[in-house]
Amino acid sequence: MPKKLYIKTHGCQMNEYDSEKMAKILKQEANFEITNSEHEADLIVLNTCSIREKAQERVFHQIGRWRKIKNKKPGLKIAVGGCVASQEGDKIIKRAPEVDIVFGPQSLHRLPELYKKKEKAKKAQIDISFPKLEKFSHMPAPDKGEPSSFVSIMEGCNKYCSFCVVPMTRGHEVSRTVEDILSEVKLLSKKGTAEIHYLGQNVNNFKGTYRGQVSSLANLIELTGKIDGIKRIRFTTSHPHEFKDDLVEAYANVPQLVSHVHLPIQSGSDRILKLMRRRYDTNKYLKLVEKIKKIRPEIRFSSDFIVGFPGETEEDFLATMNIVKKIKFDTSYSFIYSQRPNTPASQMEDNVPDKVKKDRLDLLQERLNHISFGYSRKLVGTKQNCLVMGVSKKDPGQLQARTICDRVVNFQSDDYDLIGQLVNIQVNEALPNSLRGVINN
Repeated sequence: MPKKLYIKTHGCQMNEYDSEKMAKILKQEANFEITNSEHEADLIVLNTCSIREKAQERVFHQIGRWRKIKNKKPGLKIAVGGCVASQEGDKIIKRAPEVDIVFGPQSLHRLPELYKKKEKAKKAQIDISFPKLEKFSHMPAPDKGEPSSFVSIMEGCNKYCSFCVVPMTRGHEVSRTVEDILSEVKLLSKKGTAEIHYLGQNVNNFKGTYRGQVSSLANLIELTGKIDGIKRIRFTTSHPHEFKDDLVEAYANVPQLVSHVHLPIQSGSDRILKLMRRRYDTNKYLKLVEKIKKIRPEIRFSSDFIVGFPGETEEDFLATMNIVKKIKFDTSYSFIYSQRPNTPASQMEDNVPDKVKKDRLDLLQERLNHISFGYSRKLVGTKQNCLVMGVSKKDPGQLQARTICDRVVNFQSDDYDLIGQLVNIQVNEALPNSLRGVINN
């Protein structure tokens, strides 16, 4: 009889991808099946993220809740994976001895083996090593194709931005081979995937080999566009410093490449960008945006912003507001700065008062939301070519689709055969987080 597996995922799209792969590996190698109830589980896995403030405390609070379940069910095993696991290692066991397994993002493929070892031994199992690309060779083939499927093409980051823990928790950059990636994409396409979403912490610095030669993300995208059934291509997350001219040209050469790019700027102040070790200034960033817009005028840009970085003055914050006004970012993400362990910024004096940080964040988010809603209103009355993603989460009588600029559009339909297809939708209404429309082919 299959054992029950419950997975809770924190953080980014990469973690979502990893959790999906964990479930498949545990199913194939250790006879587990997914349950939606932690109380039914024989193994609970927490896939963690260490990017935001108090990430460790969030993990231990969750473990504390599961401790109560384990007290009633002694055979239950608890595993902690992801970036907090990589960062904390055996400290997790010392603080929470009810945890049975600790594993890092690069060793998730060893989870069945770690589970079996724990079954035989009382000692907790820990593997937070960085075996480079080993995990990808152990990843199970996809058993189905979603309308949009994530494909991880590289791991790690070499940038060492002063605020970021990724190089310590995910390791240095390593890229899969183009042949390996394209094999996965072709299989997904045969199983019904219409959109490929390439993932990497620094995705546009992809350097996988193709026929023995170092390739690039642009080359990978062009090859992906030639695969039958692939109608759209996305990539996340790009670093402005690594956005080369060949990738800009891909917007002219590959019609499947969507008219949306996530391009984190973090701050509009050159002084703060230098303290962040971002390797570009606002002038270089603006020139890159103009290059892309010249080739794809309708493109939309989203971004990430950190507010209240150590030493940020009112003038620095106004520079961020000004860059938002110039570029008019769409659907961006903004956060208050929080110290991350073992980063250079954690050694700087965090001298911006909490109230100032919060007030600045409120102003920035208000500006970003206003611009984003303005884009939505401009789409009312237009016909948009959209990829149907599935049933609406809020209304089972509606289907949900996405425009090429990454806008969610809900429309009335019970024709599930449309899922995974491109359809034309007349946009009739703009809401704060979505659009509404009707099919207009």
